[in-house]
Amino acid sequence: MIKMDRKWLIVIMGTLTQLSLGTVYAWSFFQTPITELVGWSNTQVAWAFSLSIFMLGVMAAWGGAKIDKYGPRKLAIIGGVMYALGYVISAYALSSGTLWLLYLAFGVLGGAGLGLAYVTPVATVSKWFTEKQGLATGMVVMGFGLGALVMSKLLAPFFLHLSSNSLSTTFLYIGLTLIVVLPISASFMQLPPTEKEKSQVQTKKSIVSSSSSVSKLIFSKSFIIIWLMFMINVVAGMIFISFQSPLLQDILKLQIPTPDLSDASVVASLNSSGATLIAVSSIFNGLGRFFWGAVSDKIGRITTFRLLLALQALIFVALIFVSHPLLFSVFVCIVLLCYGGGFGVIPSLINDSYGAKLMPVLYGTTLTAWGVGGIIGPQIVAFMKDNYSDDAGLYAFVIGGSILVLGLILSYFYSGKKV
Repeated sequence: MIKMDRKWLIVIMGTLTQLSLGTVYAWSFFQTPITELVGWSNTQVAWAFSLSIFMLGVMAAWGGAKIDKYGPRKLAIIGGVMYALGYVISAYALSSGTLWLLYLAFGVLGGAGLGLAYVTPVATVSKWFTEKQGLATGMVVMGFGLGALVMSKLLAPFFLHLSSNSLSTTFLYIGLTLIVVLPISASFMQLPPTEKEKSQVQTKKSIVSSSSSVSKLIFSKSFIIIWLMFMINVVAGMIFISFQSPLLQDILKLQIPTPDLSDASVVASLNSSGATLIAVSSIFNGLGRFFWGAVSDKIGRITTFRLLLALQALIFVALIFVSHPLLFSVFVCIVLLCYGGGFGVIPSLINDSYGAKLMPVLYGTTLTAWGVGGIIGPQIVAFMKDNYSDDAGLYAFVIGGSILVLGLILSYFYSGKKV
């Protein structure tokens, strides 16, 4: 009975850790306010988020391979503190108008912390559960997707109100909150007793026996296609995760005959609408990991991924002609449902294709696609908003839809042979 309670306590704390880390997905809440505060371009500001996601993917890949060596608690606490410090230092970067410091703090330091802390809850929980593993790990992974809701509707509005709408002070308060919460929840991350005893021996054996074969698999056609499909799915989702609030506000402004953006109530209403979309879409992001994972159990992994890419391609085409805020919001939610689904399907696709023994290192390598997609997606929209402001959404949707079609075509070259 005590063991069962301990397992579920780790699940709860792992979910809380992921919920705190997932606040990074609310970046679009801050995108426009930062550009207006400091006078930087959309592209310049978006690079902070892009660097963060890139570092997340790279460090998650590295951290996943080092969990057995350093232990999940140490990696999670260090990662959580780094992410929190990213906000604290970013507060000074915003107040002083220092762009390179924002990149270093939020992008490099915070992103690296995200990566280290992200992999530990899922890996830890999966080792505690031999039964109901899908339920337990699903709860934890969904927490990351819901983090944007916590930031956009709770933390950011509360601290903005507390600081009289000071963006730099809000970043400081967020960082101080996370530096308290994350180490507490992360301290519960520990391997089961039997795993602690076996981990060092198993790690050394697996490195010796599979290092050469893993290198060959990583550069094989099938794995490269998996990597590209996942990266393209990430690009589609990141287009909205990074800019869904500004894009929605652009549509809402068209509904107002003569929008007075100097009117505080108008700006507040637009910001509130953007925050609501961030919150609602984050729920779909989280649920997508459950929903599409279950679908893939029924119709197969690669078939499900093709469905994800095809559905999003159709939505991106439809978005070219959409001018109604509600319909735009519905389409964004569906795209993020598919975005979350990619994270739910890819681990099983790799496991089915390459086996459980090779799954951790290959999945870690696949997460680098998350980092690359985190650069491409936001920069597509940022470039369009800086250079083609009136038609930024239109051009971004055309490019995004074209990339998704390319991903769909690539999926049919995947052999699917189990190694």
